[in-house]
Amino acid sequence: MTLLVTIERDGPVALVTLNRPEAMNALSRELRAQLAGVMKELDGDDRIRAVVLTGAGTRAFTAGLDLKELGVEGLGAANADKPAANPVKAIEQCRKPVIGAINGVAITGGFEVALACDVLIASENARFADTHARVGIMPGWGLSQKLSRMIGIARAKELSLSGNFLDAQTAAAWGLVNRVVPFDELIPAAKALAADMASADPVMIQAYKALIDDGYALPFGEGLALEHERSSARNRAVSGDEVEARRLAVMERGRSQKG
Repeated sequence: MTLLVTIERDGPVALVTLNRPEAMNALSRELRAQLAGVMKELDGDDRIRAVVLTGAGTRAFTAGLDLKELGVEGLGAANADKPAANPVKAIEQCRKPVIGAINGVAITGGFEVALACDVLIASENARFADTHARVGIMPGWGLSQKLSRMIGIARAKELSLSGNFLDAQTAAAWGLVNRVVPFDELIPAAKALAADMASADPVMIQAYKALIDDGYALPFGEGLALEHERSSARNRAVSGDEVEARRLAVMERGRSQKG
Protein backbone atom coordinates (compact mmCIF):
# COMPACT_ATOMS: atom_id res chain seq x y z
CA MET A 1 0.00 0.00 0.00
CA THR A 2 1.32 3.46 -0.91
CA LEU A 3 2.07 5.57 2.14
CA LEU A 4 -0.04 8.64 1.55
CA VAL A 5 0.70 9.77 5.11
CA THR A 6 4.19 9.34 6.56
CA ILE A 7 5.42 9.47 10.15
CA GLU A 8 8.89 10.59 11.27
CA ARG A 9 9.52 10.12 14.97
CA ASP A 10 12.08 12.35 16.68
CA GLY A 11 12.07 11.52 20.36
CA PRO A 12 8.72 12.61 21.80
CA VAL A 13 7.74 14.55 18.63
CA ALA A 14 6.12 12.99 15.55
CA LEU A 15 6.21 14.70 12.16
CA VAL A 16 3.19 13.61 10.08
CA THR A 17 3.30 14.47 6.37
CA LEU A 18 0.48 14.34 3.83
CA ASN A 19 2.29 12.63 0.97
CA ARG A 20 0.59 13.29 -2.39
CA PRO A 21 2.65 16.25 -3.63
CA GLU A 22 1.88 15.46 -7.29
CA ALA A 23 -1.83 16.03 -6.46
CA MET A 24 -1.26 18.96 -4.07
CA ASN A 25 -1.85 16.51 -1.21
CA ALA A 26 -5.53 16.26 -2.13
CA LEU A 27 -7.63 14.34 0.38
CA SER A 28 -8.52 11.13 -1.43
CA ARG A 29 -10.55 8.52 0.39
CA GLU A 30 -7.41 6.49 1.08
CA LEU A 31 -5.43 9.49 2.32
CA ARG A 32 -8.29 10.46 4.64
CA ALA A 33 -8.38 6.95 6.08
CA GLN A 34 -4.60 6.80 6.48
CA LEU A 35 -4.47 10.20 8.19
CA ALA A 36 -7.22 9.21 10.61
CA GLY A 37 -5.40 5.98 11.36
CA VAL A 38 -2.06 7.71 11.92
CA MET A 39 -3.56 10.25 14.32
CA LYS A 40 -5.21 7.49 16.34
CA GLU A 41 -1.96 5.52 16.38
CA LEU A 42 -0.03 8.52 17.72
CA ASP A 43 -2.73 9.31 20.27
CA GLY A 44 -2.20 5.84 21.72
CA ASP A 45 1.62 5.96 21.60
CA ASP A 46 2.92 6.99 25.02
CA ARG A 47 6.35 7.74 23.54
CA ILE A 48 4.88 10.59 21.49
CA ARG A 49 3.92 13.76 23.34
CA ALA A 50 3.34 16.24 20.49
CA VAL A 51 2.59 16.07 16.77
CA VAL A 52 3.50 18.29 13.80
CA LEU A 53 1.24 17.97 10.73
CA THR A 54 2.40 19.27 7.34
CA GLY A 55 2.18 18.62 3.60
CA ALA A 56 4.82 17.27 1.23
CA GLY A 57 6.32 19.68 -1.29
CA THR A 58 6.27 23.45 -1.54
CA ARG A 59 2.87 24.09 -3.14
CA ALA A 60 0.23 22.73 -0.82
CA PHE A 61 -0.55 21.76 2.75
CA THR A 62 -3.59 20.18 1.14
CA ALA A 63 -5.80 21.45 -1.65
CA GLY A 64 -8.83 19.76 -0.08
CA LEU A 65 -10.95 16.86 -1.22
CA ASP A 66 -9.88 15.02 -4.37
CA LEU A 67 -12.40 16.39 -6.87
CA LYS A 68 -11.57 13.76 -9.51
CA GLU A 69 -12.46 11.04 -7.04
CA LEU A 70 -15.55 12.89 -5.87
CA GLY A 71 -16.72 13.15 -9.46
CA VAL A 72 -17.07 9.38 -9.39
CA GLU A 73 -18.23 8.92 -5.83
CA GLY A 74 -20.44 11.98 -5.43
CA LEU A 75 -19.97 15.12 -3.39
CA GLY A 76 -21.31 13.54 -0.22
CA ALA A 77 -18.51 10.96 -0.13
CA ALA A 78 -16.43 12.63 2.58
CA ASN A 79 -19.46 13.20 4.81
CA ALA A 80 -20.27 9.52 4.36
CA ASP A 81 -16.86 8.43 5.69
CA LYS A 82 -17.14 6.07 8.62
CA PRO A 83 -16.16 7.77 11.90
CA ALA A 84 -12.95 5.72 11.96
CA ALA A 85 -11.88 7.32 8.67
CA ASN A 86 -12.72 10.95 9.50
CA PRO A 87 -9.35 12.74 9.58
CA VAL A 88 -10.62 15.97 11.12
CA LYS A 89 -12.31 14.14 13.99
CA ALA A 90 -9.16 12.10 14.56
CA ILE A 91 -7.02 15.26 14.76
CA GLU A 92 -9.50 16.94 17.09
CA GLN A 93 -9.65 13.88 19.36
CA CYS A 94 -5.87 13.47 19.60
CA ARG A 95 -5.00 14.16 23.24
CA LYS A 96 -1.50 15.35 22.35
CA PRO A 97 -0.89 18.90 21.02
CA VAL A 98 -1.08 19.02 17.21
CA ILE A 99 0.82 21.82 15.47
CA GLY A 100 -0.14 22.50 11.87
CA ALA A 101 2.91 23.50 9.79
CA ILE A 102 1.20 25.11 6.80
CA ASN A 103 3.72 24.88 3.99
CA GLY A 104 1.50 26.00 1.09
CA VAL A 105 -2.15 26.42 0.23
CA ALA A 106 -4.85 25.08 2.54
CA ILE A 107 -8.05 25.12 0.51
CA THR A 108 -11.63 24.25 1.55
CA GLY A 109 -11.38 20.73 3.03
CA GLY A 110 -7.68 21.40 3.53
CA PHE A 111 -8.57 24.57 5.42
CA GLU A 112 -10.79 22.41 7.64
CA VAL A 113 -7.90 20.02 8.33
CA ALA A 114 -5.74 23.00 9.31
CA LEU A 115 -8.43 24.30 11.67
CA ALA A 116 -8.49 20.94 13.45
CA CYS A 117 -4.93 21.57 14.69
CA ASP A 118 -4.25 23.24 18.04
CA VAL A 119 -1.68 25.74 16.74
CA LEU A 120 -0.83 26.91 13.23
CA ILE A 121 2.57 28.09 12.01
CA ALA A 122 2.69 29.20 8.38
CA SER A 123 5.43 29.53 5.82
CA GLU A 124 5.59 32.78 3.88
CA ASN A 125 3.94 31.18 0.86
CA ALA A 126 1.04 29.65 2.79
CA ARG A 127 -2.45 30.76 1.74
CA PHE A 128 -5.92 29.86 2.92
CA ALA A 129 -9.20 29.75 1.01
CA ASP A 130 -12.74 28.58 1.70
CA THR A 131 -14.31 27.85 -1.68
CA HIS A 132 -17.33 25.89 -0.44
CA ALA A 133 -19.76 28.56 -1.64
CA ARG A 134 -18.11 28.76 -5.05
CA VAL A 135 -18.25 25.00 -5.68
CA GLY A 136 -21.76 24.74 -4.26
CA ILE A 137 -21.30 22.49 -1.24
CA MET A 138 -21.58 23.09 2.50
CA PRO A 139 -18.66 22.47 4.86
CA GLY A 140 -19.07 19.35 6.96
CA TRP A 141 -15.93 19.33 9.10
CA GLY A 142 -16.57 22.41 11.22
CA LEU A 143 -15.21 25.32 9.18
CA SER A 144 -18.45 27.35 9.26
CA GLN A 145 -18.38 27.41 13.07
CA LYS A 146 -14.67 27.39 13.89
CA LEU A 147 -13.49 30.16 11.57
CA SER A 148 -15.80 32.85 12.95
CA ARG A 149 -14.76 31.99 16.50
CA MET A 150 -11.09 32.37 15.55
CA ILE A 151 -11.05 35.53 13.43
CA GLY A 152 -14.47 37.11 14.05
CA ILE A 153 -17.75 36.67 12.23
CA ALA A 154 -17.30 39.52 9.72
CA ARG A 155 -13.88 38.35 8.58
CA ALA A 156 -15.12 34.76 8.39
CA LYS A 157 -18.01 35.87 6.18
CA GLU A 158 -15.62 37.84 3.99
CA LEU A 159 -13.52 34.74 3.35
CA SER A 160 -16.29 32.16 3.07
CA LEU A 161 -18.73 34.18 0.97
CA SER A 162 -16.10 35.50 -1.45
CA GLY A 163 -13.87 32.44 -1.77
CA ASN A 164 -10.88 34.79 -1.83
CA PHE A 165 -7.41 33.68 -0.76
CA LEU A 166 -5.90 34.90 2.51
CA ASP A 167 -2.12 35.35 2.54
CA ALA A 168 0.04 34.20 5.44
CA GLN A 169 0.85 37.63 6.85
CA THR A 170 -2.81 38.68 6.91
CA ALA A 171 -3.70 35.33 8.46
CA ALA A 172 -1.26 36.10 11.26
CA ALA A 173 -2.62 39.63 11.69
CA TRP A 174 -6.14 38.23 11.94
CA GLY A 175 -5.14 35.63 14.54
CA LEU A 176 -5.63 32.59 12.31
CA VAL A 177 -1.98 31.53 12.51
CA ASN A 178 0.39 32.07 15.41
CA ARG A 179 3.30 33.25 13.29
CA VAL A 180 4.85 33.22 9.82
CA VAL A 181 8.36 31.97 9.08
CA PRO A 182 10.46 31.44 5.93
CA PHE A 183 9.70 28.15 4.20
CA ASP A 184 13.04 26.57 5.14
CA GLU A 185 12.42 27.38 8.81
CA LEU A 186 8.86 26.05 8.96
CA ILE A 187 9.46 22.46 10.07
CA PRO A 188 12.30 23.33 12.50
CA ALA A 189 10.10 26.04 14.09
CA ALA A 190 7.10 23.72 14.39
CA LYS A 191 9.22 20.89 15.80
CA ALA A 192 10.88 23.25 18.29
CA LEU A 193 7.49 24.36 19.60
CA ALA A 194 6.32 20.75 19.72
CA ALA A 195 9.44 19.85 21.72
CA ASP A 196 8.69 22.66 24.18
CA MET A 197 5.20 21.23 24.73
CA ALA A 198 6.57 17.69 24.92
CA SER A 199 9.00 18.70 27.69
CA ALA A 200 6.16 19.31 30.16
CA ASP A 201 4.31 16.62 32.12
CA PRO A 202 2.25 14.78 29.46
CA VAL A 203 -0.63 14.05 31.81
CA MET A 204 -0.90 17.74 32.68
CA ILE A 205 -0.60 18.82 29.03
CA GLN A 206 -3.37 16.47 27.94
CA ALA A 207 -5.64 17.53 30.80
CA TYR A 208 -5.01 21.24 30.14
CA LYS A 209 -5.63 20.86 26.39
CA ALA A 210 -8.93 19.11 27.17
CA LEU A 211 -9.92 21.87 29.61
CA ILE A 212 -9.27 24.58 27.01
CA ASP A 213 -11.16 22.73 24.26
CA ASP A 214 -14.09 21.67 26.42
CA GLY A 215 -14.46 25.12 27.94
CA TYR A 216 -14.24 26.88 24.57
CA ALA A 217 -17.28 24.92 23.41
CA LEU A 218 -19.33 26.30 26.32
CA PRO A 219 -20.76 29.71 27.18
CA PHE A 220 -18.22 31.73 29.19
CA GLY A 221 -19.88 31.26 32.58
CA GLU A 222 -20.15 27.51 32.10
CA GLY A 223 -16.52 27.41 30.99
CA LEU A 224 -15.45 29.11 34.23
CA ALA A 225 -17.49 26.60 36.21
CA LEU A 226 -15.83 23.75 34.34
CA GLU A 227 -12.39 25.20 35.13
CA HIS A 228 -13.28 25.47 38.82
CA GLU A 229 -14.52 21.89 38.90
CA ARG A 230 -11.47 20.40 37.23
CA SER A 231 -8.89 22.60 38.95
CA SER A 232 -10.35 21.77 42.35
CA ALA A 233 -10.09 18.06 41.65
CA ARG A 234 -6.60 18.28 40.14
CA ASN A 235 -5.02 20.70 42.58
CA ARG A 236 -6.10 18.76 45.66
CA ALA A 237 -3.89 15.91 44.44
CA VAL A 238 -0.74 18.07 44.05
CA SER A 239 1.62 18.57 46.99
CA GLY A 240 3.31 21.86 47.83
CA ASP A 241 6.73 20.25 47.47
CA GLU A 242 5.90 19.16 43.90
CA VAL A 243 4.79 22.67 42.98
CA GLU A 244 7.93 24.23 44.50
CA ALA A 245 10.24 21.85 42.63
CA ARG A 246 8.51 22.61 39.37
CA ARG A 247 8.51 26.35 40.09
CA LEU A 248 12.29 26.30 40.47
CA ALA A 249 12.60 24.38 37.19
CA VAL A 250 10.38 26.97 35.49
CA MET A 251 12.56 29.81 36.78
CA GLU A 252 15.72 28.10 35.52
CA ARG A 253 14.11 27.49 32.13
CA GLY A 254 13.10 31.16 31.95
CA ARG A 255 16.69 32.27 32.59
CA SER A 256 17.94 29.99 29.80
CA GLN A 257 15.39 31.45 27.34
CA LYS A 258 16.38 35.10 27.86
CA GLY A 259 17.34 36.83 24.66
